[in-house]
Amino acid sequence: MSFATVDYIVFIAYALLIVSLGLWVSFRKRDSETNSGDYFLAGRALPWWAIGASLIASNISAEQFIGMSGSGYAIGLGIASYEWMAALTLILVAVFFLPIFLEKRIFTMPQFLEVRYDKRVKTVMAGFWLLVFVFVNLTSIIYLGALAMQRIMGINMTYAIIGLAFFAALYSIYGGLKAVAWTDVVQVVFLVGGGLVTTYFALDYLSDGHGFIAGFKALLQKAPEKFDMILEKGKLMIPDGKGGQKDAYIDLPGISVLIGGMWVANLYYWGCNQYIIQRALAAKSIKEAQSGLVFAAFLKVLLPLIVVIPGIVAFALHADIAKSDEAYPWLLHNFVPTGVKGLAFAALVAAIVSSLASMMNSVSTIFTMDFYKEYINKDASEHKLVTVGRIAAFVALLIAVFIAPMLSNLDQAFQYIQEFTGFVSPGALAIFLAGFFYKKATANGALGAAVGTFVFSLLFKLLLPNLPFMDRMGIVFLICLAIIWIFAMVEGNKQHVKAITISKELFSTGKGFKIGSAIIIALLIILYAIWW
Repeated sequence: MSFATVDYIVFIAYALLIVSLGLWVSFRKRDSETNSGDYFLAGRALPWWAIGASLIASNISAEQFIGMSGSGYAIGLGIASYEWMAALTLILVAVFFLPIFLEKRIFTMPQFLEVRYDKRVKTVMAGFWLLVFVFVNLTSIIYLGALAMQRIMGINMTYAIIGLAFFAALYSIYGGLKAVAWTDVVQVVFLVGGGLVTTYFALDYLSDGHGFIAGFKALLQKAPEKFDMILEKGKLMIPDGKGGQKDAYIDLPGISVLIGGMWVANLYYWGCNQYIIQRALAAKSIKEAQSGLVFAAFLKVLLPLIVVIPGIVAFALHADIAKSDEAYPWLLHNFVPTGVKGLAFAALVAAIVSSLASMMNSVSTIFTMDFYKEYINKDASEHKLVTVGRIAAFVALLIAVFIAPMLSNLDQAFQYIQEFTGFVSPGALAIFLAGFFYKKATANGALGAAVGTFVFSLLFKLLLPNLPFMDRMGIVFLICLAIIWIFAMVEGNKQHVKAITISKELFSTGKGFKIGSAIIIALLIILYAIWW
């Protein structure tokens, strides 16, 4: 990447800042005084701005910088639906999901399932989540991060994987969620600032030095086919990762993106996913949690400028790359000037290590609270729980380090993550929504949906390979809801003993939240109206 001395200084300063802050937060309290609430939920004391920043820092990783830019290169702005619809999803989660979770004062999503259903449902879903978190999410985050370091700086893939793992582990394993959340506040500044810098210089180059706005206008002229939010069947062909071509409609199936499976993916990810919702569970209050989610929603509206537009710029510049996921590293290597590369690279590494740290913390929380405390040592002391949490985080990271190199034959890793997470999300979302709002939902029905989500997802993938995975998620979600309803009918069609009592007051929100939500919805309507 031809780093100059000043680039190394900027990057090293960033690394020292993050590690120092993380260790300072970790060691402020003596280890003997740290309890499970401190380690896994930051003492339930996070303010709204820390929650919002941590949500975005955890969410945006190499899978967005590298993977979504790769999809931007291949598909175009349509992939931004993941970001813009997530903004609307965050509002819905803040209103309808968070109040229920915070009222129950749970540590993990599986714990909620035990509160609403029974221990069997909790254990089955906890097992599913651990497998997906470790073998899909954690592994893909570290692989894409290492790919970026290899393409940008020429670092050997193995060394890059080990380096990223060590960096994330250095402060997060000991300090827990508190260290992760507070370092995320700094990480998100580097992430957004450095990301915008990369986009600025790429667009400035495209306009022959006439600036950001002129560059964006030039991009619209040079790649108009990449600015369709709603794709038509057969209109855009993209690499299939196997040396051939496929219809982009398979990845983003037209209007289904707005009214179909995308809702399953987003509501599951932002509302039922330990990796994300853990920040909100650590809030000082419901008001702080909801404000944090609105703050995150504003950042989500901005993010396509950072993670999608660079990929389209690489396409317009006829990037000399072998596969789509090389678009962002190619751009960083060729068009970000000396003196700024350190900041841009710091942004990328910030996204990677914050996501790694967050994922490790979520894995350790679920393993410790839902398996170790439940089945291995019911009377474990608070200090013991924290120790087990640290060991679990380390083991999860070790597994990911060994598996990550196996992902090297993928073309669009972002799509891989979405598809295989989509085996879990339809059933999980159905179980949670039924648990919230269907008083007759039973534990057996929830178990049926948990098994059904894998069985039907696999059947559709094998028997209907041309069915877009987003449509598949929507159909499997409806099947899982039907399974829950059938079990309820068979088991007596009566209110479940653990049904949640819902009241209008539970979902009330403050004036600031309402104003922020209205602004976000208006922005989304404008954006979709322009690029439909």
